[in-house]
Amino acid sequence: MTEERGNNVQSNEQEPDLGEESKSLDPEGKAGSRSGLRSWVRDLTVSVAVSAFIIIFLYQPVRVEGTSMLPMLKDQDRLFINKMVYRVEEIHRGDVVVFLYPHDHSKSYIKRVIALPGDDLRIDHGTVYVNGKRVKEKYVPERFADDRSQPETIVPPREYFVMGDHRSISSDSRDFGPVERNLIYGKAAFVYWPVAQAGVVR
Repeated sequence: MTEERGNNVQSNEQEPDLGEESKSLDPEGKAGSRSGLRSWVRDLTVSVAVSAFIIIFLYQPVRVEGTSMLPMLKDQDRLFINKMVYRVEEIHRGDVVVFLYPHDHSKSYIKRVIALPGDDLRIDHGTVYVNGKRVKEKYVPERFADDRSQPETIVPPREYFVMGDHRSISSDSRDFGPVERNLIYGKAAFVYWPVAQAGVVR
């Protein structure tokens, strides 16, 4: 998953041609024009600052690369991730999270949280059990399931066991182990492109 840069928006409005009548403006008219320009610059500055704050501290646009999260997320989908949510609340089972790949922090992965720190986890021929109870995984269609097994294990403190929804092709915690809390930096929030795929990530 790589960062998606936003597009610039340019105004199509043109400055009006005042012609010869502009010479007849009185001092109050010129002052009004300068005041209007200052107001426009102020509004533009505030808008840019607010947008920058949202992108830097709250939401970040990203692009999905790969198909391990089918059918929820498709290759090349664009979505926003919430970078603030885990500063104020806990990570929950079922959350779709974005994290730095444990073996190469220059890469980011997106997977679903299956088990939390301290959970007793085992996988029996594709069926997931957490704390002795079978997990109902409606987000994994039968055609995307596999028959891999995972020995019973306790998820270490401050680590999370994550898996892709397309189990038969996903490289996840079954391969690289649980993900440390400090590597998780966002929660998938909303797909915005393509428009046909737009919606909240669940």
